[in-house]
Amino acid sequence: MNLNKKFFSKIGFSYLIYAICTIAFPIIIFHIIGNGFEIVNNINFRLIISAICNYILPFPILLFLMKKLESEKLEKESLSITSFLLYFCISFTLMIIGNLIGIGVTSLIGTAIQSDIANPIQTLINSSDILLNLIIISIIGPIFEELLFRKLLIDRTIKYGAKISIILSATLFGLMHGNLNQFFYAFLLGGFFSYIYIKTGKIIYPILLHICLNLMGSVLSLFVLGSANAIAQGTYASFDIGLILIYVLILLLVMIFGLYGLTQYKKAKLTKIRTKIELAKPIRTAFLNYGMACYIGFTILLILYTTFVL
Repeated sequence: MNLNKKFFSKIGFSYLIYAICTIAFPIIIFHIIGNGFEIVNNINFRLIISAICNYILPFPILLFLMKKLESEKLEKESLSITSFLLYFCISFTLMIIGNLIGIGVTSLIGTAIQSDIANPIQTLINSSDILLNLIIISIIGPIFEELLFRKLLIDRTIKYGAKISIILSATLFGLMHGNLNQFFYAFLLGGFFSYIYIKTGKIIYPILLHICLNLMGSVLSLFVLGSANAIAQGTYASFDIGLILIYVLILLLVMIFGLYGLTQYKKAKLTKIRTKIELAKPIRTAFLNYGMACYIGFTILLILYTTFVL
C-alpha cells in the first residue's frame, strides 16, 4: 500500500473507532445503570445519553487520532448576508431533494419486504421534549458534526484537492447516520457544507447553516405539525391557519431561491484551492484501502440492521 493509501486508511480507521464508540458507549452506560430504573425508558433521558455518547465522549478520541495526521490551514473568506441566505436556500432545497429520494428508496424496500421502515430521527423528534430538541438536535449536534466531518476531515484531506475532500466528507457523514432515511440528504448536505467550508475557510458558516436546518426540522416543524393536527381534528384557531400559510409561503420562496442557486452551482469554482498532491486515481486511493473499507462496511451493516431488523 502506497503512502497516500495509508494516509486515507488511517482516516478510515479513525472514523471506524469513532463509530464503534458511538455504539459501545450507550451499551456500557445502560448496562451500568441497569434496567431497574424507570428513567432508562424515558425518551428524553435516552436523547441526553445519545448526545453524550455520539458527541461528547468520542470527540476527544477522534480528535486525538486525527491530530496525528498532518493538516492544512484554509484561506479565510467572509460571506455576505445575501450569500449566506442563498446558501441556506440551497441547503434546504438539497435537504428536501435528499428526503424525497430517501422516502422513495425506503418505500420501495418497504413494499418489497412488506414492512414499514422506521425513521429513527423523526420518531425521536416527535417523542422528545421540544427544549431538548432545541438544545441537542438543533445546536449541539450541528456544532459537533461540523467539527467532526468537516473541520477535522477536510483540513487533512484538502491537500489532495477540493473534490476528493468534498466526496469523502459527504460519504462518511452520510454513512455515519446509520439509516437509509437520513443517508441521502446527509450525503447531499455534507457535500454542500464541505464546499462552503473550503470556500470560506470558516467552520462557523456550515455550523450556522446546519443549526438553521435542524431548527426548522426539529422545532419549527413540531409547531406546524401541531397546527396541522388541530386543523385535521377541527379544533383549530385562526393562528393555526396563519402559521400553516406563512410556513408554506416561506418554504416555497426558499425552494425557488434554492433551485435558482443550484442552477448557478456549476459556475461555483474553488479556484483558490491548490491541489498539493495529485492522485492518478483519487477515488480509488481514498476509498479502496483497509481503513475506509472497514468503516464503510461497518456503517453499511448499521444501515442494514436499522432497515431490516429494527
